[in-house]
Amino acid sequence: MEGASFGAGRAGGAVDPLDFLKQPQTILRIISWVFAIVVFGSIINEGYVNRDSTRPDLQCVYNSNEEACNYGIAIGIIAFFACIFFFVVDLYFQQISSVKDRKRAVLLDLGFSGFWSFLWFVAFCFLANQWQRTPASKGVSQGADAARAGIAFSFFSILSWVGLTVKALQRYRLGTDMSLFAADQFPADPNAGYPGGSGVESTETYQSPPFTETLDTSPKGYQVPAY
Repeated sequence: MEGASFGAGRAGGAVDPLDFLKQPQTILRIISWVFAIVVFGSIINEGYVNRDSTRPDLQCVYNSNEEACNYGIAIGIIAFFACIFFFVVDLYFQQISSVKDRKRAVLLDLGFSGFWSFLWFVAFCFLANQWQRTPASKGVSQGADAARAGIAFSFFSILSWVGLTVKALQRYRLGTDMSLFAADQFPADPNAGYPGGSGVESTETYQSPPFTETLDTSPKGYQVPAY
C-alpha cells in the first residue's frame, strides 16, 4: 500500500474492506491463523492416544512425549490470538495519528513475526524428530493423521510467518514521508503572511511624514540689503 507513513496514508482516511482483504499482509495473517488452528486442533483432538491396552491413560502420540504435544498446542494457540491481534492493528493502523505509535506497531509486528517464525521452526523439528522415534502400535496408527498434520502445518506456518516478517520489514523501511507533513504546516507561498504580498518592503509604499514644513528661502516682505 502506498502511503505517507509506514505503508499507510494520512490518519483518519477511510479503509476499503475489499482492498484491505486483498493486501498480501492480510492474506498471510488469515493463512497463518488457519494453520495455527490446524496444528493445535489436531493435537488436542487426536494427538493423545491409548498406546497400551493395559494402560487406560492417554499419552501423546509423539513418542509419548508430553512436552512435544504441549509445545505444539502452546505455539498454535498463541499464534492464533496473535493473528487476531495484528489483524485488528492492521485494520485500524490508518487511524493511528502519531508517527511514533505507528513505528512501534510496525516494530512489534516485525519482532513478533520473526520470533514466531523461529519458534515454528523449532516446533517442526521437535515434532518431526519425536514422530520418527515413535514405535508403531494400534493406538499410534489411529492418531497418525493428526500427528502428520501437526508436523506439516508447522512447516507451512514457518513459511507464512516468514512472509509476515518480510512484509513488516518492508513497511518499516518505507518509513515516513515528512514532506507530506511539512506541506500541512507551512504555506506553499513563501511570501504568504506578509502585508502587501512581499517579503521585502517596497520604496513605492513609502509616504512622507505628516508634519513636514516647507522651508521658503526667500520670505515675503524681506529684501536683502545691498552693500
